[in-house]
Amino acid sequence: MSAQRLEMRGPIRGTKDARRVAVGSSVGAVIETYDFIGFGTAAALYFGHAFFPGADPVTGTLASFATLGVGFAARPLGGILGGHLGDRLGRKPVLVGSLVLMGLATFAIGLLPTYATVGLLAPALLVFVRIVQGLAFGAEWGGAILMSYEHAPWRRKGKFTGIVQAGFPVGLLLANIVFLYSVHLPGSWAWRVPFLASILLVAVGLIIRSKVPESPVFQDVKSSGDIARNPIVDVIRSDWRNIVRGIGLRIAETAGYAVSITYMISYLHTTGLAEKSETLVALCIASAIGIFATMGWGALTDKVGRRPVYIASTAFAVLFGIPMFLMVNSGMFLFVIATVVISYAVCQNSLAGAQGAWFPELFQARTRSSGASLAYQISAMVSGFTPFITTLLFMWLGWMGPALLFSAYGAIGLWAALVTRETWGLTERRLAAEAEASASDDMAHCTDTTTSLTK
Repeated sequence: MSAQRLEMRGPIRGTKDARRVAVGSSVGAVIETYDFIGFGTAAALYFGHAFFPGADPVTGTLASFATLGVGFAARPLGGILGGHLGDRLGRKPVLVGSLVLMGLATFAIGLLPTYATVGLLAPALLVFVRIVQGLAFGAEWGGAILMSYEHAPWRRKGKFTGIVQAGFPVGLLLANIVFLYSVHLPGSWAWRVPFLASILLVAVGLIIRSKVPESPVFQDVKSSGDIARNPIVDVIRSDWRNIVRGIGLRIAETAGYAVSITYMISYLHTTGLAEKSETLVALCIASAIGIFATMGWGALTDKVGRRPVYIASTAFAVLFGIPMFLMVNSGMFLFVIATVVISYAVCQNSLAGAQGAWFPELFQARTRSSGASLAYQISAMVSGFTPFITTLLFMWLGWMGPALLFSAYGAIGLWAALVTRETWGLTERRLAAEAEASASDDMAHCTDTTTSLTK
């Protein structure tokens, strides 16, 4: 690792806007997650009846989860478009555009007619809006995480990107709080109100994001004339191995979440192990803890490296699959809460906290948006259809099917972590500390010189 390679990460001490950029990017992540995760909650609790009423409960759940998966399938395309625009036009335009698109699509879900009103047109409209959501969410992550990463100081990139990643549990918390209260509303208002209310968050997010400055790394690439003409093709040609590794790393987190959280909501409800309100309370507790856990895991990677955190967490996930279901099968609400908290704050948040800095560091600055977005979003196709697959496994093997699937996803992540290079090891941390000390000496020298001249 050379000092030149480290310079691709942005200013040594970061920019004066680093914290504001991280918060602004995080606010967008809050809104995007509120919108997207809200759909998953509604699919588990309401959409089977509202849009597929002719089916039995299990088949209705399968149909609603399939619709959920359609949005995830659209995310790689959104990642391609967002990554391309991020490398060609800048990170900021992608931030604003994806937020507008997601907000409009989510608000539209709250206005959709049900099957009882318009028949087959209802699920068709639901699928269409879900695809738009997927495109927007696919474009969102790359822009948000790179803006924060490229503004942050070298030695605290895990901490600052962890702030952005913490926006996801904040969005999850808000979505579940709203659903927790809306569950008492009559009829379809129980699921319409959360989607309609999202328009307020979008307005706030647009105000904050419009004031966020462009990435200094992109500005450097642009001023040097090194803008990639076709960044998607370039990154696939030169860095396809890192894309594959990134997909494996991401599957452990996002597909694991799909089993332990998205599917678990439906499992607890359909098996009578917990009421709707109880599962939402458990999710609220887990997401509240997850906010601080994600930032803590991100900061930890600054001290020990990205790779050790990932290896330890995925190894734990491999072992946790069967105990996770044994705990909830006890029927004790305390065990339900403990299971959801462990699944989210440890198995998911630790990986999300490490990804924020690790993924950008795997790619060159000129194709970083495209490479990181591809690795991050292609895995979404697996996670998007995981609740559907998990339901089928449950019908075949009972709870052991989902438990083994969760462990399998952890094993994929563990393999990927073992074969992916460390980007913030002892050498990188030493070089960064030396560069920061040198910058401090230069600044002190300049100050002394200025003082002498003034005298």
